[in-house]
Amino acid sequence: MSILSLKIAYLTLTWAMILLLVFIGNKAINASYADKAIAARKRTLLIAGLVLWQAYTFLITISGVLNNFDFPPRFFLLLILPLFVFTGIFAYQHRNGVWLSSIPLHWLVFFQSFRILVESIFVASVAQGILNPEVTIEGYNFDMIFAFTAPIIGFLTYRKWISRKLVLLWNYLGLAVIASIIFLFLSSLFNPQLFGSEVALLPAEAVAYPYVLVAGFLMPVAVFVHVLSIVQLSRRS
Repeated sequence: MSILSLKIAYLTLTWAMILLLVFIGNKAINASYADKAIAARKRTLLIAGLVLWQAYTFLITISGVLNNFDFPPRFFLLLILPLFVFTGIFAYQHRNGVWLSSIPLHWLVFFQSFRILVESIFVASVAQGILNPEVTIEGYNFDMIFAFTAPIIGFLTYRKWISRKLVLLWNYLGLAVIASIIFLFLSSLFNPQLFGSEVALLPAEAVAYPYVLVAGFLMPVAVFVHVLSIVQLSRRS
């Protein structure tokens, strides 16, 4: 895969996930607000929030601010951490909302299948020197294995052949896998000796646009959807 094709792949996957989030959010909004004017405002807020975050990610990336890899890394402080905080606040504030129960259980499970594509793009990124093998399925990143369970668990959830408790545990496992990936990336940058190297294994290109979209959007989205599913399942239990 050429550099241009790789960039297109990152951008295409990102905007596909945005459209999917808008679709899911629109269903929840329609189910929660009978007043069409209020629903329209909520829908506009959803779309505007997603688009503005993309604009922020692009601008902060091209500014060069993220190129400083001193600890703690700026890409974590300025991209990942804000979305994690937003996820916690949003989930807490809406934990009893009608809209959450209007989203089918299996939708949030199937959603995690997109991580198969993320990890596939990661493998292609290694060939272009954007990433090192250690942070992909070729090394110690097993997210693709977990992602392949999403269609299976999603189908079992849809057919109601699996208990909510098991789906809940699956979501916690998904968060644990993401936590291991964050550790993997940070250790490859700040403690490369774990991988037998004396120099950082995370190339500067990893925080260039559009590759930074993984840390700045795709990974936090996976966390966001896991948290929504956990709140939904915990409430229904």
